[in-house]
Amino acid sequence: MASSTETGHTTGTKDKDYNLIWFVEACLSNALRMETYIQDAERENDKELAELFRKAQADSRKGAEIGKQLLRTRLG
Repeated sequence: MASSTETGHTTGTKDKDYNLIWFVEACLSNALRMETYIQDAERENDKELAELFRKAQADSRKGAEIGKQLLRTRLG
């Protein structure tokens, strides 16, 4: 459970910046996870499921790229 009073005093990073960093990491992690799921679906010859996971992977990559662009402009 997140603290409602933490605003960067403990971590040294503002909540909004920390949240953006977390978002990028979560998107990248999900893209990696989807690769495993794609391989599992392909091994079972489930093309429909593999395609769903490919789309989810593409969305995760897109989210990560958008987040990385924001990080560059805000933290760079």
